[in-house]
Amino acid sequence: MELAAAGRDGPDAAGRQPSAPIFPSLPVCLGGALGWGALMAAGAFLSLALQGRAENFQLVRILAIYFAGGLAAWPLALPLARLLTRHRPFETRFAAHFALLSLGTIAVTAFFFALDYRLFYAQWHHAPGTRIWIYQFVFTIAGAVYQFLVMGLSLYLPVGLPVVAGASLWLSRSIR
Repeated sequence: MELAAAGRDGPDAAGRQPSAPIFPSLPVCLGGALGWGALMAAGAFLSLALQGRAENFQLVRILAIYFAGGLAAWPLALPLARLLTRHRPFETRFAAHFALLSLGTIAVTAFFFALDYRLFYAQWHHAPGTRIWIYQFVFTIAGAVYQFLVMGLSLYLPVGLPVVAGASLWLSRSIR
């Protein structure tokens, strides 16, 4: 009985610390995803406001894309970071969370931006399934991702860097 209790709260019989599960708890996953999405949308709004572009007629659509990117990236990046850094030092956990949250959020947001971009240009494309449609689809998505990387990444600054650093610090401290 004592060994079972020690295994949950402290080191086990071999002296190893218990590790956090790869998949976070439901409140951390859902609450974190909602919070991360809201922070990404707020950061994009603040960046647009600082650039004097907050009165954009597409503001709601832009903020929805950044929110959706953060919302979907959180539950993808967290388990991957936990899987890669179990039983690793704090610095490694921090670096993995920082890199995976940053890159994951950028990639998922670029994906949603590309889908929105594709929906707009679909009205001028050929019928689905044709060879020309495949070219149009691939190059429209590639162009949208490039456009997002050139113009959309700036909306993560100045708020995104301290936010991802803070989230990475919190996450890397919360697991072993």
